[in-house]
Amino acid sequence: SIASADMDFNQLEAFLTAQTKKQGGITSDQAAVIAKFWKNHRVKIHESLVNQSRWDNVLKSMNWRVDLKAQSRHVDQINTPVAIVEMELGKNGQ
Repeated sequence: SIASADMDFNQLEAFLTAQTKKQGGITSDQAAVIAKFWKNHRVKIHESLVNQSRWDNVLKSMNWRVDLKAQSRHVDQINTPVAIVEMELGKNGQ
């Protein structure tokens, strides 16, 4: 629950307090250990969950521009914009 909600420290405290008050829940010592572990490893856990949830290519970078012709001798529609989009895809973890 903590990892899937990516809880901040205030949310974590409220969640663990509720868990200690539940019948058959955790002890306050266990809550302190969980809080310390989450505080030290939150970023790694979140990144791991995100990487595990990807199953296809990921967008590594994207560049774009819109070109507009300023002058042409033989074209009637001079102000027709042209968009150029460059996307770099990669496999998960590469």
